[in-house]
Amino acid sequence: MRIRRAGDTALLVETGDLATAHRLNAALREAALPGIVDVVPGERTVLVATVPGTDLDRLAARLPALPLPQDAAGGADPVEIPVVYDGEDLDEVAELTGLSRDEVVDRHSSAAYTVAYLGFSPGFGYLTGLDPALHVARRESPRTAVPAGSVAIAGPYAAVYPSASPGGWRLLGRSGLALWDVTRDPPSLLQPGMRVRFVPGESP
Repeated sequence: MRIRRAGDTALLVETGDLATAHRLNAALREAALPGIVDVVPGERTVLVATVPGTDLDRLAARLPALPLPQDAAGGADPVEIPVVYDGEDLDEVAELTGLSRDEVVDRHSSAAYTVAYLGFSPGFGYLTGLDPALHVARRESPRTAVPAGSVAIAGPYAAVYPSASPGGWRLLGRSGLALWDVTRDPPSLLQPGMRVRFVPGESP
């Protein structure tokens, strides 16, 4: 674990791998150390933001001693995301992978996913665990508008667009589940370390 300053009010912890980043994120939130105002996990890092005036050297000395949980998700059941598999790129993904439409759906929905981190737009979770057979490149020409709820893949990741936005990921289907809701606490349904399953069928 390598800890560096990130400006005057934050520390950047380089964990080396995703699992440790998730476990450290969970440990920091559980410990609720004084002075910390936000914890932002990445793929191999955790940013620890503090109130101005916090003794960063003292905080940095405490972080390596924090006990890390074995399970960052706390044993919670996977979040189930219902999907109607009728995406615009479903046939193209089948052609690129040499699979049938049904095989693409089966491989996508049978995988066990974990929220690696949030980014791109509020509530957009990058999900790891995608079947390697479905690792396809982004579209050469991104769409100017992707509808909210679009279920998509790109490279090793799967995701659901929480709001309408431009995007270049391959669209497999759609879900009516609200991934971002400002009236909810927290607004994002998905959080780093959560497990996720896609369930074929009717979307709410």
